[in-house]
Amino acid sequence: MDLIIVESPTKARTLTKFLGSGYKIIASMGHVRDLPKDRLGIDVNHGFVPQYQTLLNHKAIVTELKAEAEKAKSIILATDPDREGEAIAWHIATILDKGQKLKIKSKKPLLRIAFHEITESAIKEALAKPREIDLHLVDAQQARRILDRLVGYKLSPLLWSKVRKGLSAGRVQSVALRIIVEREREIEKFKTEEYWTVNLQLTTNNLKQEVSTIVFELISRDGVKYETSEGYELYDGKYTVTKSTIISKDQADQIISDIDKHTIIVSDIDKKLTKRSPLPPFTTSTLQQEAGRKLGYSAKKTMQLAQRLYENGHITYHRTDSVNLAEDAINKCRKYITSEFGGNYLPDKPRTFQTKQKLAQEAHEAIRPTKVETNDKFSNGELEIGREEERLYSLIWKRFVACQMREAEIERTGVTAVCGEGISDLSNLSNLGYLFKANGSVIVFPGFLKVYPEALEENRLPVLEKGQILKKETLLPVQHFTSSPPRYSEASLIATLEERGIGRPSTYAPTISTILDRHYVEKEEKKLTSTTLGNAVNDFLVKNFGEIDDMPFTALMENQFDEIAEGKKEWVPVIREFFAPFSETIQAVYKTGERVKIEVEETNEVCDKCQSPMVIRIGKFGRFLACSKFPECKTTKPLIIKLDIKCPDDGGNVVIKKTRKGKTFFGCSHYPNCKWASWNKPK
Repeated sequence: MDLIIVESPTKARTLTKFLGSGYKIIASMGHVRDLPKDRLGIDVNHGFVPQYQTLLNHKAIVTELKAEAEKAKSIILATDPDREGEAIAWHIATILDKGQKLKIKSKKPLLRIAFHEITESAIKEALAKPREIDLHLVDAQQARRILDRLVGYKLSPLLWSKVRKGLSAGRVQSVALRIIVEREREIEKFKTEEYWTVNLQLTTNNLKQEVSTIVFELISRDGVKYETSEGYELYDGKYTVTKSTIISKDQADQIISDIDKHTIIVSDIDKKLTKRSPLPPFTTSTLQQEAGRKLGYSAKKTMQLAQRLYENGHITYHRTDSVNLAEDAINKCRKYITSEFGGNYLPDKPRTFQTKQKLAQEAHEAIRPTKVETNDKFSNGELEIGREEERLYSLIWKRFVACQMREAEIERTGVTAVCGEGISDLSNLSNLGYLFKANGSVIVFPGFLKVYPEALEENRLPVLEKGQILKKETLLPVQHFTSSPPRYSEASLIATLEERGIGRPSTYAPTISTILDRHYVEKEEKKLTSTTLGNAVNDFLVKNFGEIDDMPFTALMENQFDEIAEGKKEWVPVIREFFAPFSETIQAVYKTGERVKIEVEETNEVCDKCQSPMVIRIGKFGRFLACSKFPECKTTKPLIIKLDIKCPDDGGNVVIKKTRKGKTFFGCSHYPNCKWASWNKPK
């Protein structure tokens, strides 16, 4: 009997369905070895040799693996098809050999197989083409693990010394924190400006004598546009604010008074047919972003659900940078589109997409369903799957099918109208006067939108003719205020990290979870905002370790990991080049670095015991109220934020509360008399 080793019991059960009795399939339960928790575990003086240990909770599993390996004809390592999976395979092989060489002492064959979907055909194809463990991929994973351990293990005690006990820091997490802190400060210093626009509601009789209403916006006067833009340089890019040069209501009213004296004439009608192409199939990053936007899932939750879908054989491997699709999958998708929607929804040639990443990790495909025909079974409840998994699967299925469908065809109409001194008809436009514009759009052919609807509102304009006089109904001044740069959502933060080359598919979710768990960042209505603790940690790191917190440097390290994975670089020199100056900086900051004081947030609350003001502090489970006289007075209270919303049960104020473990929920201020509570903010 052959022994197949995978990571999880779910994956083992799925493989068992496809393979006969000649195989014994065991789950390693993830990594079986790692660096020790109680010490650095890296010999920095002798080639950064890692001192791996068998994980305590995996000793029984390792014993079972060794026993089964002795009985097996051959050992097949079927861990995930990426660097992490390759490293797990290498660790298992090393343990089975009781040494560092990748040969079993009993001379039994040790094979490595990889597949990107857990289907019968993919597994059998992989078994027919086994390979050796790719040590370049192992080195790339090992380099990342060692570098992150060096950064975290050396920086954390320094943070305890200079900021507060119990803190920790990480390489990618620190950059993500900096991006959020810098955005928060840009928001704080942003100066809101008032501006006005002018809208005109006009009516017209068309050829059928039907009265129609159309809304125009004032665009320019005498060829000079009212619109102006101002760019702001941010740490992570550029933010542009567009506004009108009409800066007061008096100015808007004067313009309206002038317009009201003149006849408004349709000066031009521009119609054009545009095409909108579907987006590529999902990568890990785009799946996390879209699941956040459309389903409200966090990056962590998205990856957990995708893991279940993959291990149960429903989707291809979910950690990938690639937008490539297998030819067989494309052909099956095209057949499905023809049978379900008709040949007019199918483009003449299969659609292919170009991967932007220099090295699209080692997974060769985008995320897609393993069987395009399965979607109906999910919808009908024929497959055993939870509601949340079903929603994510449906999103993946729709994106995949849509990417092989025809473009959507949209007719866009732009209507301009003019008025002003001396303009009574189109024969005299020497004085341009006021120019107005209205835009409309109509979907002529839905194409891929039939499967994957996007934000596209149809606005069908009434039939108009050039030279037609429009009747004024309402001239309305509209007040606006410029908006500061928006706070990051998980989706937009992931998009920024990916765009800047920071981290990789497997790191986005844990990076965000880590800075949230450490209370460096909080999530308010799905937006990420830095805390006073996060600000203090960030400022200390930026001041003393600018390279680690620098986006270009972090992206450079990712590129070096990629080169290690490709066999173009050795991992030890990469680590050595980083560690020498880093270690010197650590020692210097211990000696000369100033201790950071964490700011406290003042409140209007008063201490019940000593009547001193209460302040907001951050503890293990997040923010709480504490007496400002601490340590003389140790009074604390839960932090309750009042909202301008009424309880749906008894009309009391809705307040934001936290569970003992720090999870936010909404409850009635009349608790315990009213026990209404909700995880979602009431409307």
